[in-house]
Amino acid sequence: MTKKEYGILSLPVIVAALGYFVDIYDLLLFSIIRVPSLKSLGLNETQIANDGLKIINIQMIGLLIGGILWGILGDKLGRMKVLFASIILYSIGNIANGFVETVNQYAAVRFFSGIGLAGELGASITLVSEILSKEKRGLGTSVVAGIGLAGAVFAFIMKENFDWRICYFIGGGMGFLLLFLRAGVLESSMFNSAKSGNKNMGNAFLLINNWKRFSKYIKAILIGIPTWYVIGILITFSDKFGKEMNIVGKIDPGKAIMYAYVAIAISDLMVGFISHWLKSRKKAIGLFYIIAIAAIVMYFNLQGQSNTTLYWVCALLGFGTGFWALFVTMAAEQFGTNIRATATTTVPNMVRGSLVLVSILFTSLHPAYGYFKSGWITGIIIMTLAVFALIFTQETFGKDLNYIEE
Repeated sequence: MTKKEYGILSLPVIVAALGYFVDIYDLLLFSIIRVPSLKSLGLNETQIANDGLKIINIQMIGLLIGGILWGILGDKLGRMKVLFASIILYSIGNIANGFVETVNQYAAVRFFSGIGLAGELGASITLVSEILSKEKRGLGTSVVAGIGLAGAVFAFIMKENFDWRICYFIGGGMGFLLLFLRAGVLESSMFNSAKSGNKNMGNAFLLINNWKRFSKYIKAILIGIPTWYVIGILITFSDKFGKEMNIVGKIDPGKAIMYAYVAIAISDLMVGFISHWLKSRKKAIGLFYIIAIAAIVMYFNLQGQSNTTLYWVCALLGFGTGFWALFVTMAAEQFGTNIRATATTTVPNMVRGSLVLVSILFTSLHPAYGYFKSGWITGIIIMTLAVFALIFTQETFGKDLNYIEE
């Protein structure tokens, strides 16, 4: 079957979307059940905040390592093999998470789960980008993200109805079920053609041994960093920020994440169609940057408001950062077939892993500025870097992807 014969609702696209659904469920599950799970392990409020951030950072380090590993393997062995191997690893990790009894065990399992989770999105977006026509690929990847991001909402529903350990078992079960669905999905024909006699398949050094490619790679990462500043800092720790702003009513970070991801799923479905209408990836992401900046300003001006108002602002924050699919698609479109999976898998995981650096920046500002001011100062720095990266990034809408990097 040729590339042009696939539609945006074809089997490979839907299976990729379901894979991302399970991926997001597992990726966000800790943030959603962080408080009840750590409380059940005997931690107090201060330990929950400190050890919770530690576990998130360790998971992100796993994502960073896994992004490099799966990206290279995706270009050397194939997109489908990575999708099979990564989902097995994080499904086992999910099940293991249901048995942890200490913070160190929790962190160790999240690290290995992070490695597994790192392969899902990049390989899926690479595969969908290569099998769809250049006119449809932005729409197809939006379908993947729009359906996939609903996994966060499902994780919150499970948290509300089941014990946190059962939530992890459910995630593991969904992962293994997905393996059967993937059995009918074929490898990318573009990859099969490129690998024949090419010694540079999966050569990660091609990303850094040429300034033009390296600068494209760094800018691709910077464009996505606002998403994890918003999710990893503002929304995950909305309970702590809420206290600083004297928000009225109890704040559930899991509920804040649910509100944000409902909005993210909607905007990630929209952004591909907006990009298609504007005939531009950059203009579409720029539009959502404006929404995100407005939402960040609103977030830090919620003093004395109700928890319901906070949740709605979290939804607006999510909507403004709902360009994840398009940002990853741009990364795929920047590079040749022989290193496309390497780039497309490492870029989003570098963004996720950058939460460690964002956290270090955020916490290093605490002594001088306090928790609240550190949050918005970090936001100004992150958004400034992202805007400049977007401005100087090459437009990739409608670009032919059938080429090799030398």
